Amino acid sequence: MDVSWDDIAPDFHRITGRIVWCTVTTIDRKGRPRARILHPIWEGSTGWIATGRRTLKARHLEKNPYVSCSYWDQQHEQVYAECTAHWDDSKESRHRLWDVLKETPSPVGYDPSMFWPGGPDDPSFGALKLEPWRVEVWSLGEMASGKPSRVWRP
Repeated sequence: MDVSWDDIAPDFHRITGRIVWCTVTTIDRKGRPRARILHPIWEGSTGWIATGRRTLKARHLEKNPYVSCSYWDQQHEQVYAECTAHWDDSKESRHRLWDVLKETPSPVGYDPSMFWPGGPDDPSFGALKLEPWRVEVWSLGEMASGKPSRVWRP
């Protein structure tokens, strides 16, 4: 069932904030999916991932900018965010993401200097921006009761 962002946002943020880590899938150079666990932080419907700038994922994104972000846990609530991903290499965005990560309470926030001791200007630090083209929220309870998933498209 298609819904507005205002309708889906509270559950989206509650679930992603509780689960925190999600499976992010890219497409490799041979067109095959490749999944890994990452830690996005969401501001409204825009996601950010602090991640290595010189990684296999970066090489995948050079060829195909689409990623699938999947959240699930033992409570059987799911969020799927299908996104276009791109690097925001501006100094302003890198510093802002760094500060947001440090200032956001755990478990969503963390100290990125654990991974990038050179700070937000560390050349290996990347600010990966996620812009969803489709977000789906559902739960096992909703499925069992016959309720359709809720889908938002910008």
